[in-house]
Formats: sequence, structure tokens, C-alpha cells
Amino acid sequence: MKARIYLLSFLLVLFGTASCNVGPQPIAYGSDGCHFCSMTIVDRQHAAEFVTKKGKVHKFDSIECMLNQMKEEDTSQVALFLVNDYNDPGVFIDAAQAFYLISKDLPSPMGEFLSAFASNLEAHLAETGHPGEVYSWDELRQRFR
Repeated sequence: MKARIYLLSFLLVLFGTASCNVGPQPIAYGSDGCHFCSMTIVDRQHAAEFVTKKGKVHKFDSIECMLNQMKEEDTSQVALFLVNDYNDPGVFIDAAQAFYLISKDLPSPMGEFLSAFASNLEAHLAETGHPGEVYSWDELRQRFR
């Protein structure tokens, strides 16, 4: 009987610590909904998510939805901001390290024409074929305040 109680206690502790993992979660494209606008997330080039310090993941169909949600959040409680790399659809990159192009030639799900790139060079290369404006993470956050 004691062994069962110890085993049950161990499993509860194990489950409790495993559920608090602070890290990204893959998006189930075509079935996950956007935390901000509730649309189904289907676009692998523009999706985003943030993870709180407690491990709660909020998924978004576009970077602009995540930026708009951030207006309502205590962002000091967010551990990770992630965006999909336009050049590598479905692959998350650190939003703070990414560069962003706003170009009328590159539509995004919510109409802000906002795309993320893994480097400043990639964003500027995209801009040569799709005229627009390149932003850093801080500049983009300032624009969406």
C-alpha cells in the first residue's frame, strides 16, 4: 500500500513538472485557432506564438495578431516570442532577433502585409523584389503600440 502511495506521488510530481515546460509548441495548421482573432491558423509563413514564463502557449495566425494581443498582456511575464520565418515556412525564429518587412506585395492573414525574416540581409533581399519598409523587433513593437 505504501509503495502505491509513493508511486502515485512520484507520478503526480513528474506530471506536474512536465506540464510546466517553457518552450514552443508546434502549430497544428488547419486546426489550431488564433488566440487573438479566433481564425484557424493555416499560413505557415506568417504564424506566431508566445510562451509565458509559466509555460502557457498562445498561438496566432499572424504576427500582427500577436502584436495586438501584446497590448493586453503583461509582456514581462512572456518567456518567448516566436514568429515563422517567411523564407522557411513553419519554422519558428526568435521574434526579438528577426527582421520584419512590411510590403504591399506580401499579404499577411490580417492585412498588415507583415512578414518576418531570420536576418536583416534576408529582409532587405526580400525588399528588393517587394518594395516596403524593414523593421527590427523594437521598431515594429513601437509601430504597433
